[in-house]
Amino acid sequence: MITDTQISLKSQYSSSDRWLLGFVAILFILVFAPTLSWLWGRWTMSVWQNGHGILVTLLVIYLVREELIKRKDLPQHTSAWGFAILIPALIIHMLDTGLNSQLLSAFGLFMSLPGLALLFLGIERSKAILFPLIILMMTLPIPLVFTESLHMGLRIIATKSVAWLLKTLGVPVYSTGTILQVENGTLQVADACSGFSTLYAAVTIAILTAYFCNSTKRRILLLIIAAPLAIAVNIARVLILTLLVNWIGLDVLATAAHEISGLMTFMIALPVIFMLGQNPKEPENLANESHQ
Repeated sequence: MITDTQISLKSQYSSSDRWLLGFVAILFILVFAPTLSWLWGRWTMSVWQNGHGILVTLLVIYLVREELIKRKDLPQHTSAWGFAILIPALIIHMLDTGLNSQLLSAFGLFMSLPGLALLFLGIERSKAILFPLIILMMTLPIPLVFTESLHMGLRIIATKSVAWLLKTLGVPVYSTGTILQVENGTLQVADACSGFSTLYAAVTIAILTAYFCNSTKRRILLLIIAAPLAIAVNIARVLILTLLVNWIGLDVLATAAHEISGLMTFMIALPVIFMLGQNPKEPENLANESHQ
């Protein structure tokens, strides 16, 4: 079955345009194939790295598609300004072939997307999808040298908070620096347990959700609550792992419970942000629901 959306999209391009679009898409994928492979490897390395990259990318694809469908009344034409963005992006990619950092190339990859949008969609439609495309930059892995102090700060916050909670619960604990010592073992809150990945993902999703939320109050709430929520969820995770060590022993850290606990931080924090970012229902919809 061909939907109205498919008919609309087909009508916007001539046959030659679709062939050109397909050719450019294939060429683009071939040029950036090593970069895409590197990004996929980083995003799937572990739950404590940059796992939010996949989720954010899928969300951006969905939002771009929705915006283009919603704003199909906007004029569509080629804008040569796209080359002003695309050419520097390709130069950055070429520079990275010598540096072989892949991160610089990934930056060039995401930078080139607004340029391609201008070339194929025109200025007005590119404006409509510009923000989601920019948000893709927040899926790039951040080198540890830029986040080392933040990692340490988060580790100390988690250690001190968990030590305080354990004492409140009546569990004997000794803590110093990023070390927690309980009856059946000693734990170190390492960089992977700092909660930085959850924080990075929560802030990214909060910014993206706030952009598409119609309520100013909810936007402000999202931006204020994202970081504390991510930190609180990670403290809860470290607390649970410490209690398991206290009851069972250090062997519990070698089980799947350790990694699952990392996934749980995303599974709790991100849905809460989505829920808070939902657009409030219109008064007439509330009235209809009350009469049902």
